[in-house]
Amino acid sequence: MNATPQVLAVLDELLAAAGPGERGALWHLAEQGRELDANLVRLPPGAGVGEHQEDVLDVLLVVLAGGGSLRTAGGDTLDLAPTTVTWLPRTSRRALEAGPDGLTYLTVHRRRPGLAIKPAVRTPAYEGGEAPCMLDLVCPECGRLSADRAPSFCSACGEPFPKR
Repeated sequence: MNATPQVLAVLDELLAAAGPGERGALWHLAEQGRELDANLVRLPPGAGVGEHQEDVLDVLLVVLAGGGSLRTAGGDTLDLAPTTVTWLPRTSRRALEAGPDGLTYLTVHRRRPGLAIKPAVRTPAYEGGEAPCMLDLVCPECGRLSADRAPSFCSACGEPFPKR
């Protein structure tokens, strides 16, 4: 591991280089040996991240540009504007919605633990299940199913979805 501080990104430059319609994770922390994860995310006007819950990690959300709202499970709505710093405690349910100018934010959280193979849980046989055509909605990083029919990034971990 490199213990030397270094500049990893200049957010103004990343945002200026992104196309006007580009959405989703524009950048993420990818250095080896890190203990943090971070994602720069941009949502276009009116777009949102559906209601979800992070069971393991607290997340810090810092609004950089635009605005919007964060809806909590209790029905409260928190206004999001540039320089707003919001703590999203683990197990909290929330949904994001971009305002008329879109919403650009940085998320920072402890690095997710690596995937582990768990023993199979025996369940009764059943017929049905998810159709194979939904596999393109499963996040390649964390395995969660996206509620968005054309996801650009995972609402749970910020990982970009492969381009279709």
